[in-house]
Amino acid sequence: MAIAAETQAKPAADIAAALKNGLLAALAAFGLFSLLIGLRTDQGPTGALELTSRATVLGVFVVIAFVGGFARGLIGGERTIDLAAYVPDEIRAFAARTGRILGFALLAFVFAAPILFFHNRYLLDLGIQILTYVMLGWGLNIVVGLAGLLDLGYVAFYAVGAYSYALLAQNFGWSFWLCLPVAGCLAAFWGVLLGFPVLRLRGDYLAIVTLAFGEIIRLVLINWWSLTGGPNGVAGIPRPSFFGIPFNDEENGFAATFGLEYTPSYRVVFLYYVILALALLTNWVTLRLRRLPIGRAWEALREDEIACRSLGINTTTTKLTAFAMGAMFGGIAGSFFATRQGFISPESFTFSESALVLAIVVLGGMGSQLGVAIAAFAMLGGFELFREFEQYRMLVFGAAMVLIMIWRPRGLVATRAPSAFLNKRKAAAVTLVKEGHG
Repeated sequence: MAIAAETQAKPAADIAAALKNGLLAALAAFGLFSLLIGLRTDQGPTGALELTSRATVLGVFVVIAFVGGFARGLIGGERTIDLAAYVPDEIRAFAARTGRILGFALLAFVFAAPILFFHNRYLLDLGIQILTYVMLGWGLNIVVGLAGLLDLGYVAFYAVGAYSYALLAQNFGWSFWLCLPVAGCLAAFWGVLLGFPVLRLRGDYLAIVTLAFGEIIRLVLINWWSLTGGPNGVAGIPRPSFFGIPFNDEENGFAATFGLEYTPSYRVVFLYYVILALALLTNWVTLRLRRLPIGRAWEALREDEIACRSLGINTTTTKLTAFAMGAMFGGIAGSFFATRQGFISPESFTFSESALVLAIVVLGGMGSQLGVAIAAFAMLGGFELFREFEQYRMLVFGAAMVLIMIWRPRGLVATRAPSAFLNKRKAAAVTLVKEGHG
């Protein structure tokens, strides 16, 4: 009888806890959305702002929050849902066999996209933007994903690369291909300068210092009028050429040289393949470095810095190389951004850019190259897909990020392949084992 009474009381207790969780979620939603969604400012007949109540929309969000909190209370706040358990074994085996083929197919699609969408300027520009953030994500993944150093000022290196190319190209007439490695080296130099003051910092303190570094760089760009142009930025940045052939409609232009009809899409396609090559180079270098001793030192630093020191690893050089390599790729991406836009200003390098790149790395899976690429495509493509929703767009993405962090706390692609492993079992030397054989 006691067991039956306990069994009947447990569902009632679960429902009561779920109701409490739902009410708390609804109260929090009301507090957050009462001013953001419940009220709207419109310009009145006299030009003054008038407040308009939107109680219905606010009520819908509160009800959604209540239902979500109630459902999560019933499921269990600490319980995770393993979606892979509901996938049949046959489908998982087929996905494992075709995974590599699918990867090559996606890469082939990326290469063929400019040909398929040659006359669609919007999709080409969107592809260039996504690949730029993929490269930025892979660069930040070295610092955050591999070395475990939380960097909130990554946009500073992006700005250093952009302004380096713009100033060198305008003042000294250097070409894009010459400025590209120089911008990367200058950004790496600033990465080393950032690394020295934060060698003894970790966690939240490191995040605050890197955030301050990004803001310092932005304020310097705003106030150094004689060099950077201040808030007005730098305009008229030279465009890259195809081995000295410009993309214009003149006789020495790209179209006239190859006997083609002039269209601005040729320059866009060329920029697409340039950023694709730079992104693939970033991926290849990162994968190669991860298999080297420096890459394994980064991962050891990420797991436990104290244990890393006890193993004799020089954490100073390990941190500095991580900051330098990540900054170098950010500077190269900034150089490409400058030549693509033709105009840069400090407004292009705010903290929101650092937050977006960091969100791509975290959501994709820290240390996962594939996850970063998928997250960049989903976030940038999703921003364009939900552009018509205006103010609701950020709410949708915020809710999606919260759900991913609940059910996939390590990112979309949480698995990381080992950087070093033994293909077969090896015997130890006789001098190293007392029994004489290992």
